[in-house]
Amino acid sequence: MNISDINVVLPQFKDTIYNIKNYGAEYGSNCAESINKAISECSENGGGTVLVPRGVWCTGPIELKSNVNFQLEDGAILLFSDDYKDYPLVFTSFEGFDMYRCQSPIYGHDLENVAITGKGIIDGNGYFWRPIKKWKLTQRQWDELTATGGYVDKGKEEIWWPDEKNAEADKLFKEKAELYKDKETCQKYHRFLRPALLHLSSCKNVLIDGPTIQNSPAWALHPWLCENVTIRNTSIRNPWFSQNGDGLDLDSCKNCKIYDCTFDVGDDAICMKSGKNEDGRKRAVPTENVSIENCVVYHGHGGFVIGSEMSGGLKNIFVNNCSFIGTDVGLRFKSCLGRGGVVEDIHISNIDMTDIPGEAIIFTMGYNMDTKEGQPVAEDEIPEFKNIFIEGVRCTGAKIPISISGLPQMPVHDITLKDIVIYSNGEEKEAFAENITKDNVKILKKE
Repeated sequence: MNISDINVVLPQFKDTIYNIKNYGAEYGSNCAESINKAISECSENGGGTVLVPRGVWCTGPIELKSNVNFQLEDGAILLFSDDYKDYPLVFTSFEGFDMYRCQSPIYGHDLENVAITGKGIIDGNGYFWRPIKKWKLTQRQWDELTATGGYVDKGKEEIWWPDEKNAEADKLFKEKAELYKDKETCQKYHRFLRPALLHLSSCKNVLIDGPTIQNSPAWALHPWLCENVTIRNTSIRNPWFSQNGDGLDLDSCKNCKIYDCTFDVGDDAICMKSGKNEDGRKRAVPTENVSIENCVVYHGHGGFVIGSEMSGGLKNIFVNNCSFIGTDVGLRFKSCLGRGGVVEDIHISNIDMTDIPGEAIIFTMGYNMDTKEGQPVAEDEIPEFKNIFIEGVRCTGAKIPISISGLPQMPVHDITLKDIVIYSNGEEKEAFAENITKDNVKILKKE
């Protein structure tokens, strides 16, 4: 398959406009009822555009519906409520597991022909939800944060939480992950289960075109089990210290185009996923047929990332003409024992990077592997990365140029690196890797 073979169906809408002001939306009040009423009426009448005009509009969760273009006028700011009780628990997927989670501020399920367009701003009010690690702030910022209240956990590292119950929940759920599926326990720790800002599941013909999406409680954009997804001309912003502040997590989706977007986030920026461990393998829905072009990442743990939740598999992914500026690592491939799944036919070309604190290119198959280390592993729990082509990479500075670390049970194999120039004073690393082809790869010392 070539990048030109990826065909994505765009949604189509009627010309009718539904202005939220005509449904009772007013400045200074929670407009969720008015917005959702406009969306419902628009969908029931065959579709059209629900218009959010210029101004600051406070709201609770918004449910998108089929045949609706949710459009934010230039100058419109959609600001979500900071009351967690506005976001009921729903059974959904997050970080690859099926679990209870707070309802996303913007959500939709089993829709067809749906869009978010316009040059407005969607703000998830994430400061109310997220923990913050002290070392990520200046002392003055930390003092100002703790003066607002909340709770400081002085464990291995000092972490500020919105309340003490969140810190308690963090320890509890880390010890017993199965509690994420226990509704009674989840109700007790409701606020801890912070949502993705935008979550669309099992939708067809999705378009996001133009808005700024920022300050998410957890991930910013999470299309899951969707088909025909187009994301373009969109800016995704989270503070660099935002915990789980991913930009885009494309999860078990098919036929997608992402282009002309910018990312400045607190975790992985452009990330491909397909479920985690047994939940992902049971579903067995890969992310496939994806093109990513002309995107810029200003900050993130990784510029373009695959994994670590990839148990359903990934294939036919094309990344072209992208720039990463100061991301922790550049191209990041990660998994571990227990995941299973196959990642194959990944094509990456014309990538420019500068000031990378870690690796320019990294394959790490030991990511968070402590739960399986030294234990027997079934064959379907061993991940496989193969047939990956990376060419035309230019990096003006990285601590480590290239690091490839597979598994004894399954080496990373059949990787082609071509026409690559990386300035780095570090050394290349390679372990449990087979059939690594290097053609015109230059590692130059950075003066």
